[in-house]
Amino acid sequence: MATMNMLQAVNNALITAMTQDERAMVFGEDVGHFGGVFRATSNLQEKFGKGRCFNTPLTEQGIIGFANGLAAQGSIAIAEIQFADYIFPAFDQIINETAKWRYRSGGQFSCGSLTIRTPYGGGISGGHYHSQSPEAFFAHIPGLKVVIPRNPYQAKGLLLASIRDDNPVLFMEPKRLYRASVGEVPESDYTIPLGKAEVVKVGCDITLLAWGAQIEVIEKAAEMAEKDGISCEIVDLRSILPWDRETVAKSVQKTGRLLINHEAPLTGGFASEIAASIQEKCFLHLESPITRVCGLDTPYPLAHEKEYMPDHLKTYEAIKRCVNF
Repeated sequence: MATMNMLQAVNNALITAMTQDERAMVFGEDVGHFGGVFRATSNLQEKFGKGRCFNTPLTEQGIIGFANGLAAQGSIAIAEIQFADYIFPAFDQIINETAKWRYRSGGQFSCGSLTIRTPYGGGISGGHYHSQSPEAFFAHIPGLKVVIPRNPYQAKGLLLASIRDDNPVLFMEPKRLYRASVGEVPESDYTIPLGKAEVVKVGCDITLLAWGAQIEVIEKAAEMAEKDGISCEIVDLRSILPWDRETVAKSVQKTGRLLINHEAPLTGGFASEIAASIQEKCFLHLESPITRVCGLDTPYPLAHEKEYMPDHLKTYEAIKRCVNF
């Protein structure tokens, strides 16, 4: 075991994958000698050479188009989009090519060996072009997997599983945790199953559901609620697509209440899909309406970032409303 922050865990996972399979290559804007804007790819070019870790032109559509070609021809392509906010120029490539390549070819071709890494979310004073959480856009698309880790241990295990999965994976890294989240991480090779949620804390009065950096937020809210005698069960969804309905439903059937917290805006956020599905499965078990604590329906505001964020205080007040309904 070694103590790592999330950036170091991601870097360690990339080294592990590239050491294991010489077909693996990492590319994106400034990922070479510069190591990327957050330094997640530091020293990869020195270790593996310019043929396996290299800079691309500043064109996201080009990065993913190139990645699709590499993956379809048998390479293990690990593409970095520097900020999730800038993934939208590549939207057509991801939606109409990456996700559909296996289907449209009747299984003859696949982009399954493609992993797209991108930092997402706010909390770093990045303003409205460097703080968005666009996971719900991609959750609508069959043929993709969408994965979001909450800490360094999860980041390494889930990233290695994503790289080795036989489907294209969008791996979204909560940037505000890059250096803030530190933990023990095995230096050896390991994976964490995709599509499986984790019960982080067992409770009996209400289920709190989140992913990525918001797990820390609901943990703080749960600590406050515990002082009021409210027992909170905490579930980390981990994979947005596919998402683990069974684990969430089992928890809600036990607690009778569900609160979903995510950083993206409320309207059309992935919490809406979860709420609809769990209402269908757990209607007769519910003691109160399913509650969403989310970002605001505005562009991400630099000057009002704290007001925008679905923090532990908003979550705590929502927990009390649920329990006292």
